[in-house]
Amino acid sequence: MGGVRYEQASEGKVRPFDPTQPKDRWMSFLAWSARQRPVTWFLVNVGQRIDPPLMKISGGRLKSTFNAPQVLLTHTGAKSGKDRTTPLAYFTDGDDVILIASKGGAPHHPAWYHNLVAHPEVALWSKGGGGRYRAREAEGAERERLWKLTTDFYPGYARYQERCPERRIPVMVCSPLDG
Repeated sequence: MGGVRYEQASEGKVRPFDPTQPKDRWMSFLAWSARQRPVTWFLVNVGQRIDPPLMKISGGRLKSTFNAPQVLLTHTGAKSGKDRTTPLAYFTDGDDVILIASKGGAPHHPAWYHNLVAHPEVALWSKGGGGRYRAREAEGAERERLWKLTTDFYPGYARYQERCPERRIPVMVCSPLDG
């Protein structure tokens, strides 16, 4: 895995987050605001740059998405071979961590998606946990089930898919490599 470093928690896994749990008013407001184009632009273009150092310095307590579930994905560049770190919304499905390659409904996949296809061994870290994972794209019935959970978790993903009808937004499944 090209020297990807990560902070190892004692349990070796990302903190679980159930996408079916009811949202309180604050989380509902965050979900609504993230669907607004200026906020989406901010999260994709600014949040991506400020969240990795902010989360590392604060132990995951501070980030542009406030208390929404967010993970730091450390991956190897498909072309460069360099380590990259990308903050992403996530939820869990059993021990698997689910990531959505939406890029806010942009017409092309995010760079991190191409990196995971080329180099599927990654590190994930969130407040309180992290470890090594292997990523793969969900297909068929699994993808449909996870997409339903995705849009229940954050309805904005359905809007992002409408914005980019020329591509199908990938659902990435990251399974733990550590015991």
